[in-house]
Amino acid sequence: MSTIILLVYFEYAHELAILLAPDTRLMKAASRRAETKSPGASTLPVSEPKLPLTERVYAALKKDIITGVLRPGQAFTEKDLAHKYAASRTPVREAAVRLQEEELVRIIANRGYFVTQLTIQGMNDVYEYRAAVECACAEILCNAKIPPQAAPELEAAASFRAEAEGEFGAFIEADTAFHLGIARLTHNALLVRAVAQMRAQTERIMFAATDAIDVRYYGEIPAREHMAILRAILRGDPELARRLMREHIIGGKQKVLDLARRDVRFL
Repeated sequence: MSTIILLVYFEYAHELAILLAPDTRLMKAASRRAETKSPGASTLPVSEPKLPLTERVYAALKKDIITGVLRPGQAFTEKDLAHKYAASRTPVREAAVRLQEEELVRIIANRGYFVTQLTIQGMNDVYEYRAAVECACAEILCNAKIPPQAAPELEAAASFRAEAEGEFGAFIEADTAFHLGIARLTHNALLVRAVAQMRAQTERIMFAATDAIDVRYYGEIPAREHMAILRAILRGDPELARRLMREHIIGGKQKVLDLARRDVRFL
């Protein structure tokens, strides 16, 4: 029995370390400009060759769903993706099961795999859940000691502006760097997990909106709101930080829902 307890403990400790580790890829995105509006189809990540094949297939499939390479409602088979990612069917199947748990894939017995649909109710739920969780993160961080090197990284992500359509992808990465960065600095693994899961959904919504949204939505307005949130956190004002974070997220929700209702390209 003691051996089982130790195994469970070490598995949890490993997962906790991954969740709380700084995501340098996201933070570097704050200063990078994307060359195209949305990425092309994923190949297996070559920058992380030490990752198991299952993890690389999972990451590539998830990216293709989030960025819209695989569209909402689109069907796919294990054979198709095994060929696309140069893998066997087993890692594809395991990746699909994981992504079903994250509500990005729907598996229907005897019919196959489908990318989940974007719906008005689903998007509303994502933003309301985000508001509840991320307001708590902002409030907690006001009472925490932020490492000296973390503030410039957050500021770089917060102040990023997309000044042309080709910078949408870079803005979305910087936006994730800011919001997930705040969660990581709370050192609360459950909050980090919740924010990370919702960022996948949010990024998917944002990529879906790029064909229909005004570039200004990814420009000055979010940068100004991000910086106001960050200043409130650095001043240690939990009430203001919570209020600004909620206004920021709920304001984004209203824009997204209004867009989805009037532009059929979105869904």
